[in-house]
Amino acid sequence: MCGAKDMWQSTSSDGRRVTIDERRAMIVEEVNRRSSIQVTDICERFGVSEVTARNDLDKLEKGGKLRRTHGGAVSISRTITVSYPDQRMNINVEAKRAVAQKAAEFVSNGDSLLIDTGTTTFEFVNTLYDKRNITIVTSDLSIATFADSNLPHADVMLLGGALRKNHRYMTGSITNEILGRLHLDKAFVATDSFHEEYGFTTEYTGNADVKRLMLRRARERFMIMDASKVRPPSFIQFATICDFDTVITDYDPEGVIARSIADNGAHAHLIEARPDGFTADTAADEVGEFEVGRQATRHVGRVM
Repeated sequence: MCGAKDMWQSTSSDGRRVTIDERRAMIVEEVNRRSSIQVTDICERFGVSEVTARNDLDKLEKGGKLRRTHGGAVSISRTITVSYPDQRMNINVEAKRAVAQKAAEFVSNGDSLLIDTGTTTFEFVNTLYDKRNITIVTSDLSIATFADSNLPHADVMLLGGALRKNHRYMTGSITNEILGRLHLDKAFVATDSFHEEYGFTTEYTGNADVKRLMLRRARERFMIMDASKVRPPSFIQFATICDFDTVITDYDPEGVIARSIADNGAHAHLIEARPDGFTADTAADEVGEFEVGRQATRHVGRVM
């Protein structure tokens, strides 16, 4: 059952039924106080249906008041900082969510998961609320903190190591040593770029080392990426198409990924998870949005 009414600090002073605007204002106040909220909490507090509660959260998210998660929402003002600059979380959101939701279909109750750092993997963790008895191992502080706070049926292990300056993920010899001792069911890895000739690349060597080890320590290996990542290579390669069992994307621009699988004789299975309302114009906008975001956060690769 959802939380009791006394969990809410805001109440109508005269006992009258609140208006829609008042209800939504109270939801925002409460999610900011508690950091997160569930649909069932809203139903219990206001006596509304789940459809109405979800609609309230959708409207508030569109207004920039909170961020939706599976089964509820989290505060924007108190939310944990993600591993990339905040504006990257707002690039190609629908595509990333479609990819994340498809990836979640490959997670079974009881699975142990290696989850890479990144905005798409963060969206992926948001979809795991209903999974039971899963174990999440990650180098990303934001993912670990979110999973611990919002996934009641998940055990979370945060890899130790050196915290990259101005980012929220671990790298280095300690991280690599711990990873080398683990054996997990599935790895879900993200990328900065995919190119037919150069494979999967990232802009930081320490992160590349962690990604390589994640792929080695998992029985099944998944790449989750939106189509904007099909572009010229970043600083350093960490994998080829042959290193993955499954590649999940919202769409495959000009058949680049499928061609790479065929040309390299890879066994990878390509899955396209197109978001609702996907069109050719959407695809063009997605690439354009990524370039704007990349220019805003451009930096050179660094050797650890």
